Amino acid sequence: MNSEELFYTLALQHVPNLGDASAKKLIRKFGKAENIFKEKKSSLLKISGVGQVRIRELFDTQHLKAAEKELKFIEAQNINCHFYQNEDYPERLKHCLDGPVLLFSRGKIQIKNRKLLSVVGTRQITNHGTSFCEKLIEELAPLDPVIISGFAYGVDITAQKAAIKHGLQTIGCLAHGLNQIYPKIHKKYMQPIEENGGFFTDFWSSDKFDRNNFLKRNRVIAGLSEATIVIESAEKGGALVTADIAQSYDREVFAVPGRASDKFSSGCNNLIKSQKAHVLTSAADLVYILNWKLSEAPKAVQKQLFVELDNEEQQLYDFLKVQGKTELDLVALNCSLPTFKTASLLLNMELKGVVRPLPGKLFEVI
Repeated sequence: MNSEELFYTLALQHVPNLGDASAKKLIRKFGKAENIFKEKKSSLLKISGVGQVRIRELFDTQHLKAAEKELKFIEAQNINCHFYQNEDYPERLKHCLDGPVLLFSRGKIQIKNRKLLSVVGTRQITNHGTSFCEKLIEELAPLDPVIISGFAYGVDITAQKAAIKHGLQTIGCLAHGLNQIYPKIHKKYMQPIEENGGFFTDFWSSDKFDRNNFLKRNRVIAGLSEATIVIESAEKGGALVTADIAQSYDREVFAVPGRASDKFSSGCNNLIKSQKAHVLTSAADLVYILNWKLSEAPKAVQKQLFVELDNEEQQLYDFLKVQGKTELDLVALNCSLPTFKTASLLLNMELKGVVRPLPGKLFEVI
C-alpha cells in the first residue's frame, strides 16, 4: 500500500460513526478509499446502510488533515500498516465483518500459517490461575503456537511472559495508539515482546485513551485466533465479552472450570454451563477439540532444574531465596547494585522463570 492509498484509507477510517463494516462496503463499491472521497454524494447515498449523516461527515475536510498528521507519525515511527485486502493482513481477521480496515503493528510478527491462540481473563489473577496459565503454555510449547492477549494486568501478561519464557511468539493487542503504553508498569515487557512477536492496534496516535477502547480492542483479540481461552473471570468482565465475540465469529472458546465458591471462576463456570465454552483442564483438551494432528500432541516437558544465571543474577537470586519477599530498593541496597540495574536484572530473571514480581514492588523466588 503506497502513501497515497494509505492517506485516503486513514481519512476514511477517521470518519466518525462510519464503522469498519460500512467502510468496507464503500471500498468494495468504489474500488479504493480515494475514489470514495472523489465520488458524488448522490452516488454514495445509493449505498444501503450508509445513510445521509455518515455521507455528510465524509466530506468534512478535517478527516484529510487528520490523515496527513497520522501518516507523518506512521512514517516517522516505521509503523507497519495492514490493509484488510492485502496479503499481510491477518487471515482470520479478514473473515470478521467488523475487523479493522487498517491494522497497525510494531515488532517481528510472523503469523502466516501459524496456530494462533488468544488467552484472556481477569486482571486479578489468583495463584491457581497463574499456575494453570503457566502450565498450559508449557504444555503447548512443543506445538509452537502464537499466544495473543491484551497486555493487561493479570492473565494477559502472565500468558505473554510464559510465552516468552518458552520461546513462543506472543502478540499484545492494544486499546490505544502505538505512541503510548498501558499499563505503564508493563513498559519493561515491550522490548521482549517486540523481539518475540509484537503489538497490534487499530487506534491512532491521536486517539484519547478511554476504557471503552478495551471493548473495541477485544474484537481484534478474538478475531485473530482460532480459539479463545478464558483462564479466570468473575461473573462480568472484558474476558467474557471477548469470549462472546469469538463465539459470534464462529471460533472455539475454552474456559477453565473452578469451584462454585471461587469469585474468579464464576464467569468460566457460567460459560461452560451455558455451553458457550468447552471445558479446559489441560492442553490435551484443546488439541482434541481443535483437531490438531495427534503427532503434534504436546509431549511431557521436563521442568528445567538449572537455569543459567550470570553472577549478578545469581547474587540477587541467593539474596531473595534467603530473605523471601523483598522490595526492589532493598534488594538493590543489600546487593550493592544501582536500582535501575537491579530492576533490569530482575526482569531478565522473571522472564527466565526464577523470580516473580508482587504488588508493592516486591519480588520473590519461584
